[in-house]
Amino acid sequence: MKQRTVDTGMPLNSMKLKLKKLKDQVMVITGATSGIGLVTARMAAEQGVKLVLASRNEEALSILEKELKVRGTESAYVVADVSKEEDIDKIAEKAIAEFGGFDTWLNNAAVSIYGYSAEIPIKDMRQLFDINFWGVVYGTRRAIAHYKEKNEPGSIINMGSVVGNRAFPVQSIYSASKHAIRGFTDAVRMELEKEHAPVVLSQIHPARVDTPYTDHATSYINKKPTHKGVVYPPESVAEAILHVAEHPKRDMYVGTQSKFFSIVGMVYPRLTDKIMEINTYPTNYDENTKSPAPEAGNLYEHKEDLYERGNNLGWHRPKSLMVKAKKNPAVTAAAITAGVALTALKCIQLKKI
Repeated sequence: MKQRTVDTGMPLNSMKLKLKKLKDQVMVITGATSGIGLVTARMAAEQGVKLVLASRNEEALSILEKELKVRGTESAYVVADVSKEEDIDKIAEKAIAEFGGFDTWLNNAAVSIYGYSAEIPIKDMRQLFDINFWGVVYGTRRAIAHYKEKNEPGSIINMGSVVGNRAFPVQSIYSASKHAIRGFTDAVRMELEKEHAPVVLSQIHPARVDTPYTDHATSYINKKPTHKGVVYPPESVAEAILHVAEHPKRDMYVGTQSKFFSIVGMVYPRLTDKIMEINTYPTNYDENTKSPAPEAGNLYEHKEDLYERGNNLGWHRPKSLMVKAKKNPAVTAAAITAGVALTALKCIQLKKI
């Protein structure tokens, strides 16, 4: 293999690249028939995006494609297992054959395992990494090659998680896969900027989201996985994805929890350990419902799809203010300024009394 010549010049700022308007884009979505992927496909369709949908469930893909067609959306689907590089190539080839290429590639497909790490079979851990991590690697590499070949800016969006910034107990291998995605994404972004590649590489970091994630999970604890506490709607994650697809951003956090644990976990790691050791188990399991057997999860094959939401027990927030603030920084700054001014005025009035 020929060795690359080192570029010693100044790197490109990929966040300054100009991306197409959503209505002019072709978007690839992996994991398109459930949860965040499904909501993103439907919301993207409303914006006029042409879609290439991928998942392991052909029946669900066919139904979704027909639904979108009725709504006037151009779409195509590919039955694909993202853990197989040849299936990733099939997705790209379908996009090129149907639409001449793609402008945004969303690496969204993922599976989860709940349980204590010493009790989870190594085979299951490897399978999770093949899907969650290697699927992102294959998708990222294929999209980069396509954008370089076209020589025009394109976007890659990798789905992270709060547990990719701060590990959670009883989700050790899932946390590890999301940490690996963050490390890979950050390193590749720097490489692309250094070589002036026409690629925007972004990552979304959701907190707990009300999707079938917990219903599809493989569990080695006898209580059913669920999200308790604050739970955000999948529409907020889709809103972040569609914003990043059009406006380059390095990172988008969905939910205050995601940003909070990312920062506090880094600054006060031992305190965060103790909080999570006390809090995580009761907020991740439904004490009144037994978990299905591990093989009931979607680790090795797809399960029932076309559900946007799951059976989660938490406090369901209507939206993420973090996403709204990131989309409208000027409005947010003005609100903060107004708040500071109002506080100062009240302090002056109190002094006069």
